Amino acid sequence: MVGGALAIRPKMVSPSVMQLSSLSRRSLSTRTQFQVLQSVRSNAFPRQTLHRSARRTYADAAPAPKPKKRFRFFRWMWRLTLLAGIGLTADVAHNIYTLRHPAEQFEPDPTKKTLVILGTGWGSVSLLKKLDTENYNVVVVSPRNYFLFTPLLPSCTTGLVEHRSIMEPIRNILRHKQATVKFYEAEATKVDYEKRVVYISDDSEIKGDTSHTVVPFDMLVVGVGAENATFGIKGVKEHSCFLKEVGDAQKIRKRVMDCVETAMFKDQTPEEIKRLLHMVVVGGGPTGVEFAGELQDFFNDDLKKWIPDIKDNFHVTLVEALPNVLPMFSKQLIDYTESTFKEESITIRAKTMVKDVTEKYIEAEVTKPDGTKEMETIPYGLLVWATGNAVRPVVRDLMNQLPAQKNSRRGLAVNEYLVVNGTENIWLQEGAFLARLFNTMAHTEAIEKELKKLSVAQSEAKNEEDRNAVFDEIRERQRQLRRTKQIGPFQYSHQGSLAYIGKERAVADISWLSGNIASGGTMTYLFWRSAYLSMCFSTRNRILVALDWIKAKFFGRDVSRE
Repeated sequence: MVGGALAIRPKMVSPSVMQLSSLSRRSLSTRTQFQVLQSVRSNAFPRQTLHRSARRTYADAAPAPKPKKRFRFFRWMWRLTLLAGIGLTADVAHNIYTLRHPAEQFEPDPTKKTLVILGTGWGSVSLLKKLDTENYNVVVVSPRNYFLFTPLLPSCTTGLVEHRSIMEPIRNILRHKQATVKFYEAEATKVDYEKRVVYISDDSEIKGDTSHTVVPFDMLVVGVGAENATFGIKGVKEHSCFLKEVGDAQKIRKRVMDCVETAMFKDQTPEEIKRLLHMVVVGGGPTGVEFAGELQDFFNDDLKKWIPDIKDNFHVTLVEALPNVLPMFSKQLIDYTESTFKEESITIRAKTMVKDVTEKYIEAEVTKPDGTKEMETIPYGLLVWATGNAVRPVVRDLMNQLPAQKNSRRGLAVNEYLVVNGTENIWLQEGAFLARLFNTMAHTEAIEKELKKLSVAQSEAKNEEDRNAVFDEIRERQRQLRRTKQIGPFQYSHQGSLAYIGKERAVADISWLSGNIASGGTMTYLFWRSAYLSMCFSTRNRILVALDWIKAKFFGRDVSRE
């Protein structure tokens, strides 16, 4: 049967194939041989070719398989992410353009009231941000011509964040208001409530013909903030570093590196090296805790890498008069902070009250576990004082002028609308609330003026139809007036507390609905960073701070003195 099949095969081959088979295969290229072979196969096996063609036709006619749902989900997620990125980029670009190109301003009506704002801190800037400046003649007086984002000031002491990244020029803020706002870089030295004037003094190095003058006011907002509380302890002002201003952060930065380089000086005694490399922080609140954490990070990540000789003597100590640090946080977070400090080798000296400060050591009263007290001498190279706030002299002077303030001790006492007790046109700073209040007051006055005009117009109307039309206008203005006057009293709402504790960890005690959320760790640290970044005043500040963090992550902190 096999032989029969072989005998039939030559009959199936066409003459063209027979002729080609007699040709020399060497005269054909490889590709030509392949094409000839394909032709032979197609002529020799037409039924097999038909089956393959049918299979291809069926395959072409079959519907394409549907993509799996999971790939469809990722595709849509990618599209949404792309659109969100484009939208965010466009928003940032628009904000930068707006910041760089302020609109033209108009001069406010000189017949309107003069509103004087003292200070460029949190309260004053929040007020300026939301105030309709066209309703008043606004004047700002402050010894510094910028707003400072103080929560990131401890990061400036170690070079993690540049100080200009957390500063927003006050001119940038005022220039974007609809009406012109006057600014005087000066310190308010006295408020004369009876004469309605503020005495100001220019303390800059460059002075003109006038360095002392007065600014009259119809309305006054006191937003000068507070100064460092020393509790009358001898030597604190002379030998300590504070942490409230940019200059304080720069001074601490230089002092840290001075202590390190002096400790490495030739023939320095071991006792002196230990003293110079002992960094003492007084105050266990958020500022003191954050600075201690930042300083220990600086040592662990950079200082001991580039100056390894200091690794056995560099030490950070936190001194607190109360039984524990961060008293405003929950017990759980206090314990977590103390355990983290123990891991980082930061010493906490609780129940230790400073009594005297000298150039090289502090004297403190230490309460023992059994309740007994004893004096102890603590040597230091750097001493940072972060214990609290005190009333500024200009505020204290105003308190002495007002009989209603005679029982006030911690600052100006105010009513539910933040009006200083004993006055009728002086407010204490609480920016957003005062902005709403002042905008409402201006709107109310405008409506009342219209009502007076409409009342005259109604009495002068010539016929009943005109009187009814005016009366309808009066009723509408009265409804607007009732709605406008519905602003309620100020209510303080505590949003929570945040603190960085070093080693890329943070603690947070956040108010949520009717309770609190307490958390600590690396995820809280990421929340701390994102919260502080969002709280920065402008897009410019946010970008600069983010770039500083990225730069420090890649290149480390700078260990130079300046």
